[in-house]
Amino acid sequence: MAASTVAANFDVFRFDPARQVQPRYQRYTLELAPHTPVLTALLRIRAEIDPSLTLRYSCRSAICGSCAMQINSKSRLACQTPIGPEVERHGRVVVEPMRNQPVLRDLVVDQASFWAQYDRIEPHLKLDPAHPMPEGRTTSMTPEEVDRFKETPRCIACAACFSACPAVEADPAFPGPMALAKLYRFVVDPRDGATQDRLVRIQPNGLWLCLRCHLCTEACPKDVRPSERIRDLKEMAIAVQGGTEHGSKHAIGFKDNIVDLGLLNEMKLVRQTFGVGGMLGQLPQGLKIWRKKPEVIRKPHRIEGADELEKIYAELDKRSETPK
Repeated sequence: MAASTVAANFDVFRFDPARQVQPRYQRYTLELAPHTPVLTALLRIRAEIDPSLTLRYSCRSAICGSCAMQINSKSRLACQTPIGPEVERHGRVVVEPMRNQPVLRDLVVDQASFWAQYDRIEPHLKLDPAHPMPEGRTTSMTPEEVDRFKETPRCIACAACFSACPAVEADPAFPGPMALAKLYRFVVDPRDGATQDRLVRIQPNGLWLCLRCHLCTEACPKDVRPSERIRDLKEMAIAVQGGTEHGSKHAIGFKDNIVDLGLLNEMKLVRQTFGVGGMLGQLPQGLKIWRKKPEVIRKPHRIEGADELEKIYAELDKRSETPK
């Protein structure tokens, strides 16, 4: 018995910068089984309807990461995304190139900036000259040491997280989720001799530009959870050298406020983040907030049960200081 099919409308982004000023969307309609991957549908469009359609793909098995693109506004692997749920949920399948990277043609983007950020974090082991690896023998790790890698070895560098990241869009100085997840992988590697140097260099070089939206984790097809690894890097960077710029100073001040009173003292937090001199630059914004929320200048009272909070924080600090 033949498998049931659905009439799927594909609105595909088309753009050739060498010939066109503005992109357009072209509709193709196919009868397909609901389990058909979007990539298979695109290849059928190219083979049977429009050979000019340009896209990038390789393994078709969710291993190479080549076919990452925007499918109904979500960064995904086309080979891993069945058309049925997309048609059911949206009525059509809108296919667009990845964001935050210039379009070369149709669904193919220039990934130079993505790989430049990857290279910037120097994703390779840096050995300590005083402790060279034993020649001719493997260097083993304990299961506990391997567990510290978390999910980072799963990364296939598909750039779905880079495409989904609003911090990348807002500030080119942000390394991007994949680069930071790779950095974490080497920071926790017991064989690496540059852990402290890596943490010192990354803190003023984009680490704190992360918006904590977790869209990278949502987009990742391999459950690498880059937003969680960025959080870990922030904690480790502060442990190595404390607060060095606004992002880390804000995080330290926020925690100190909550530990102290159980509530946020917003005036104190601004001072802790920007310093007395820096507060002057925040004055126009502060006045706008004060007009709408005059209580912002009042020091909050210590909340009931703050003593219990102190015990919780003390226990958490104790655990974070325990060698892993």
